[in-house]
Parts: sequence; structure tokens; C-alpha cells
Amino acid sequence: MTEAPEVERRDLKTAILRGARGCCPNCGRGGIFAGFLQIASRCPACGEELHHHRADDAPAYLTILVVGHLTLPVVLGVEEVFAPALWIHLLLWGTLIPALCLALLRPIKGMIVGLQWASFMHGFGGGHAGADA
Repeated sequence: MTEAPEVERRDLKTAILRGARGCCPNCGRGGIFAGFLQIASRCPACGEELHHHRADDAPAYLTILVVGHLTLPVVLGVEEVFAPALWIHLLLWGTLIPALCLALLRPIKGMIVGLQWASFMHGFGGGHAGADA
């Protein structure tokens, strides 16, 4: 029987942290974003192809989940302690929540791309899958 070729291991934690910083999960030097949320087709520093990512809606869902869990206790606490008028709630949370979403969306998308790269998902396999078929 022939043995399967050994695939190099990619450190999941390092890849996710690099992605959160907007850096290439492979080298950590080049940027992965070509726009606010658009992923570059390849890393400008090492040439790693990044167009394989399939982040799709996951960053938006995770952002909503995180922001909701961060803000809901604060909203309820402010209401319980200060009981501000409705217009103050609308002004405060209507600006803070979208700002938090915009601030977290890009790092979360980078984390998803780093996770996919480290897990060899969606074409990030480096030619190992099916190369000798």
C-alpha cells in the first residue's frame, strides 16, 4: 500500500491572530484586505493565494452575536440604574452598536480567513488534496 503524503501542519492560533490583525495567515507580513472587507487575491509579501476563502455571511453573524452579548447587559444596566429617556437610548445605542459592528467586522472576517487557511479549507490545501490522484 502507498502511504498518503504528509501534510505540513499550520498553527491554528497563529493563523487566527494574524487574520484578526489583517495580516497574511501564512507569513504575517502582508495584508489580506484589498478594501474594507474585500480580501486580496494573494498576499503582497509572500504570494500566498487568498482567493480561496469562503467567509460569506459568517463574519456578520459572529459580529452580531458578539456585539449583542457585549451590549445587552450594558443596555439593561443603564436602563436599570439611570432610566434615561427613550431618545437618549436611541441616540446612545443607535450610534454605539453600529460603530461596534463596523469595528469588529473586519477583524472577525480576518479570523475566519485565518481559520480556513489553517484548516486547509476551500482550496487552501496547497495542492495536497488530490495532487497524486
